[in-house]
Amino acid sequence: MPTRSPWTCVLWDVDGTIVDASDGILRRLTIALEHFGKRPPTRAELVHWIGPPMYQSFQVNVGMTPEESAEAVAFYRGLNKTDGYATGAKLFPGMGELITDVAAAGIPQATASSKPEVQVVALMDHFDLSTSLTAIVGATADEKTLSAKSDIVAEALRRLAAAGVDTSRPVLVGDRHHDVEGGAERGVPVIFVRWGFSWPHESEGAQAVVDDVDQLRALLLFGEYADGVSDAAPAGAAAGVADA
Repeated sequence: MPTRSPWTCVLWDVDGTIVDASDGILRRLTIALEHFGKRPPTRAELVHWIGPPMYQSFQVNVGMTPEESAEAVAFYRGLNKTDGYATGAKLFPGMGELITDVAAAGIPQATASSKPEVQVVALMDHFDLSTSLTAIVGATADEKTLSAKSDIVAEALRRLAAAGVDTSRPVLVGDRHHDVEGGAERGVPVIFVRWGFSWPHESEGAQAVVDDVDQLRALLLFGEYADGVSDAAPAGAAAGVADA
């Protein structure tokens, strides 16, 4: 029986979903905030920073004006570029294999990340995942022109469609409420992963919630690549939903 999926394409958030870049983010945030006379976050407080665009986070978390935030983002991105975009980053266990298997099953994929696109490209190249993706989509460098999650999701779908992909049944996989809200604005159901940087309530509104990669695999694939999952799709997955 050929491999099947409930979805015609899969969109991926990156930070907290595919990649754990928290060590590098905390180090650079500490340097940047101390430079601007602000208190850096503790590791526990990273939940406030990872996910939303940094331009927004500098304003919300430490009270910067839009102008100050733009300056802070430029300083922070300079640190990032000097470090190397993939320095200290690691894949969450099993995610590289899952993305590779989804591609091998013939299901088109794209990133839909709030990170600047140049960084997303660097990360996907670093982890040898670029060839598994039909499109690599992230925010614009200024994190203002293209930064809202709903707009990034729309851009990912636009690029997939331009590549000839059937986008009639997309799904977004993410770990923050921004993913849930952004997907909802575009009519895209969201599978929420709990291994990222989130508060428990952030999964509200997601179509499914998973605790590990095996559960995620069962919602994305069934058949040959599902590694033991029944050839029949889970009832919720077949309809695009599962209990949250």
